[in-house]
Amino acid sequence: MPRRGERRTTTGVRAPQPPTSVGHVGIREVVYFAGVRETRATIDPSAFDCPELAAQLADAWVDYHRKSNLKTVHGYDVAIRSFVPFAAGQLRSLGADPATARLEDEGVDYPEIIYRWEQDLLTKYPENSRRPWSLARSLLTLVHHWAERAPAVPERLRRRAEAPVGLSRVTSQVLDEFTNNERLQLKGAAQADLRALEKRLAEGREMLAVGRDPREHGWREVPNLLWAARNDVLSVAVLREHLPWHAKNWPANLREFLADRGEGYRAFGGLVRGVHWMLFPRERDLHPFRVLLLLGMTDCTSEELHALSVSDLEFNAEGVRVVQAKNRAERVRADFHPVDSAGPVPEGLDLYYEGRGEWDVPGLLRRLVDAASLTREVFGNAEPLFTAVEMRHGTRMEPAIATFQDPGRGFTHWIAANTGADLPFPQGLSQPHDVRRVRKTSKTTRVVALGGTLTDLAGDDHSVQVFQRHYAHGTTAHVLAAAAMNRAQTKVFDKISGRATLVLPAEQARLGEPEVASALGVSSEQGIELRDGELDMGVSNCKDPRDSPHSTRGKLCHVAPAMCMICSNAVVFVSQLPQQLLLWDHIEHMRDVLNPTTWTAVWGRQAAALASVFQELADEIPAARSAIAEQSLSLNLPLGMRTEYDR
Repeated sequence: MPRRGERRTTTGVRAPQPPTSVGHVGIREVVYFAGVRETRATIDPSAFDCPELAAQLADAWVDYHRKSNLKTVHGYDVAIRSFVPFAAGQLRSLGADPATARLEDEGVDYPEIIYRWEQDLLTKYPENSRRPWSLARSLLTLVHHWAERAPAVPERLRRRAEAPVGLSRVTSQVLDEFTNNERLQLKGAAQADLRALEKRLAEGREMLAVGRDPREHGWREVPNLLWAARNDVLSVAVLREHLPWHAKNWPANLREFLADRGEGYRAFGGLVRGVHWMLFPRERDLHPFRVLLLLGMTDCTSEELHALSVSDLEFNAEGVRVVQAKNRAERVRADFHPVDSAGPVPEGLDLYYEGRGEWDVPGLLRRLVDAASLTREVFGNAEPLFTAVEMRHGTRMEPAIATFQDPGRGFTHWIAANTGADLPFPQGLSQPHDVRRVRKTSKTTRVVALGGTLTDLAGDDHSVQVFQRHYAHGTTAHVLAAAAMNRAQTKVFDKISGRATLVLPAEQARLGEPEVASALGVSSEQGIELRDGELDMGVSNCKDPRDSPHSTRGKLCHVAPAMCMICSNAVVFVSQLPQQLLLWDHIEHMRDVLNPTTWTAVWGRQAAALASVFQELADEIPAARSAIAEQSLSLNLPLGMRTEYDR
């Protein structure tokens, strides 16, 4: 043992140190809720060729998700799974070891790798996809979040993470609503399917009432199989023990309940599904409720509707109170939907009937609750309204909240099943088959019914800005807006589309005569006033200054003489030609002052009207020009117009 003050010297290579930990060891996991269902997203860094790089990004993802209180994963895990393998390939091509790659490596040009990864994303997604931009933004967010807590991150990578995404954000095509005819077809198809569902469930429950335990009374009677489904003892494995392998050897009454054709194992699964669906709704059976409720609840999005549970409904004699939660907006609100108080159903019109509390919102919600009442009774965990019983893992029927995304269960599959010559959709429905278009259709119906301002149309379920961005673009709204604009423009143009009437000196002297005054469209008294100059407005005379198409009736015209030459009330005498020439000079001066577009909009029509008068009085113009010079004439204008005309 060395004495105090003595130092021991060593030679050779220092023993390697273990790498610094990049965070907690193991699989990274984020828990979030998709509607009311708990969902987990995980990343295992050891599954990548760059485990340390993957671990750093995964740790940044978990920390960012927790501190930002995110409601979903927002694609951060997808960005990591896409970038890390790409970076591993780039590092190998540069002669670096991917296994030791870290964000703090000074020798790795990560900004260049990120750039190449962004360009590679463009080749993997459609041209109009927003996915490349979204993934690049997610990755830069994670790198920036890590760099804020790791001082050793190179400055160049830090600046790249703070900069905008290198890809342009593609504006996705907004969804348009269904046409009114398609809306009626959707409504009719949903009502027909809902009736068929209720009829099927009623028949199943009638047979269930006479069913007995098949373990004692046999497995070849449908009521007994319904009893087994009701008591959760029916499965593919059980049927394989008690029925022949081939469905052709089954009794005919069992083959009628096959959900789909098939032999062997598939036949047993089809029978299990068919028997259960006599008692419990499947996902396809819930589409009619979804369509009808979205058409009836204009203030409810598909997201809010799918998240509803039985506890969110409060029924009373006057309607139903619905508590809706919108996760994206972090908003919870309660809306009351009153009962429709219409009378009895007219014979033969029940398909389109809206009353008696059956097809209104309270009626539909009651029927949805009743349809799944046996599901909640048997399985006990069917609190969500849109709970469907489907075959899980290929063996047993289990309840779960409907996602409408699995093969054969989507909205487009429901539409396809109702498309045909004798079906609700003879020609099909316009693409895309997105249920959000049903929501937009209901909003459009509200627009047609209400009209009014954007504030009225937006209602109280979202802001005016959201309505402008997501609903006002629809075809129906555009057509209504265009029609309103056309009506307004037509009304204005009808008033100002006239032109002044030219009266020659010989006719001017006879304006007091009834025949001449009538031909001009005025009374004899007005004719005399015009002849004597009592209605002189500056560059023209006016038949009635208090009945101008440019002003409210009864008020003196406020636009004379600026609009006189394009007014049907104007009457021009040859003696007013000098004033018109002065007006023409001012208009030509303004041509040099204003840009061409503005000059055409302000003065173009007046200039055309004056040119028409000058063409008819071409022989009188030299004398009028001489009068202007000799008498030093100027425009006779109201004081309020002097600022405009003196420029």
